[in-house]
Amino acid sequence: MAITIDSPATVEPASPRAARDSRGVRRIKDNRTGINWWATMLIAVCAITVLVPLYFAVITALKTPDQLGGTGFALPTSVHWENFADAWTLTKFPQALMNTALITVGAVTLTLLTNSLVAYAIARNLHKPFFTGVYFYLLSALFIPFPIIMLPVVKETALFGLDNQVGLILLYAVFGLSLNVFIYVAFIKSIPIELEEAAYTDGATTWRVYWQIIFPLLTPMNATVGILTCVWAWNDFILPLVVLSDPAARTLQLSQFVFQGQFNTNYSAAFASYLMAMAPLLIVYIFAQRWVISGVMRGSIK
Repeated sequence: MAITIDSPATVEPASPRAARDSRGVRRIKDNRTGINWWATMLIAVCAITVLVPLYFAVITALKTPDQLGGTGFALPTSVHWENFADAWTLTKFPQALMNTALITVGAVTLTLLTNSLVAYAIARNLHKPFFTGVYFYLLSALFIPFPIIMLPVVKETALFGLDNQVGLILLYAVFGLSLNVFIYVAFIKSIPIELEEAAYTDGATTWRVYWQIIFPLLTPMNATVGILTCVWAWNDFILPLVVLSDPAARTLQLSQFVFQGQFNTNYSAAFASYLMAMAPLLIVYIFAQRWVISGVMRGSIK
């Protein structure tokens, strides 16, 4: 009696995305090659919100006051580059640029040196009640609006003779302490403490451990904090307005007040000065944006 053995039935993949290769190994097909239209539309809308005001600023800076009628989005009938020359002269652009650059560089340098040091002391002693209290005290300052403390700041800076560029640099370092400590502490806590213990075993002091081991490891966070402080100090208007008492020390933002008259405003020269003031910071950001992204990604991963 012959016995016949039927061939095994072909087993279909459990899902349409499942398949088998020539060796019979099951593999998964990746169909996630389509375009995420929701994300694309969101990016497009965000790009429009940036590009439209920039377009408006550029064409306004190239027009004469007589061409500013209508919606303001029409292209200029003739390009007037002399608006930039007028803005250069009226704002005393070289002097204002040097003042702004000096304040910005000083604020960034002092912020990186002091805020990271404070954050290191807090992060390594966060288990102690005193440092925990200091940490939450600094975080609470994030919820205090500046106008509430503006009048005391003006009075104290004038009292101590700090109503100048030096005082402004100090204020930027102090007012940025809350956010910067929050950024630094989260990153420092992820650094293995065994690195410091090994250095202490070799006879290193706390000061040497910080500057030779910890501070170099903070490069991503230093880049992030430095660029945020740079953008803030460069674009800030309210602090220089209420602190600086010497007209010769005014920044770019204060110099642009010259276009605001009692009865009219020279919009063409004003927008030309805005573009001139924006250009240096935009160039810096274009070359440094990878450090911001790198710092944010490393901080989130750690």
